[in-house]
Amino acid sequence: MDVQLQELIDKIKKDGVAAAETSASEKIAAAEKEAAKIVANAKEEADKIIKQAKDETARMEKASEDAIAQASRNLLLTFRKSVENELAAIVSAETEKAYDAKLLGALIPETVKEWAKKSDASDLSVILNEKDLKALESNLKTALKDKISEGLTLKADNSIGGGFRIGVKDGAAFYDYSAEAVADLFAAYLNPRVAAIMKEAAK
Repeated sequence: MDVQLQELIDKIKKDGVAAAETSASEKIAAAEKEAAKIVANAKEEADKIIKQAKDETARMEKASEDAIAQASRNLLLTFRKSVENELAAIVSAETEKAYDAKLLGALIPETVKEWAKKSDASDLSVILNEKDLKALESNLKTALKDKISEGLTLKADNSIGGGFRIGVKDGAAFYDYSAEAVADLFAAYLNPRVAAIMKEAAK
């Protein structure tokens, strides 16, 4: 009886240890599986965070580069506009200066005579600013005596800085030889040239 009892005790112990070992192995396996899952999730999350950080860094770098490029373009445009304005002011001042009494006294009669060949002189007007008209009126009346007798008129208009305009009296057609108009012609040529020079310099 004692032998059987001992065998029974030994069997119970053996079965219990085996069951415990199995249970422990299962728990260890489950824990390892869970740990592996946690590590995988953590790695995936870390990779995701790293990718987001890289994307954000790239976006910020691109935004910074774009901002610098735009600022550079704005600076060049501002500088170009400043140069154009300075040149336009110089051209305007020099053009107005070039239209002195001597030049106007020679240019206006020749222009009127040429236009009068194609138009009735009675329809024509020569327009200058008041200062130039006063300075030139006597000489112009002498030089254009025939045309004035045919109806040509001399008029003052202080909106003209320098130079003159000539046209039909109703204003339907005229040639603008004012300092402003001539300066604009020069400026129209200068501006593309300035733009081309600036573009070349920016390379």
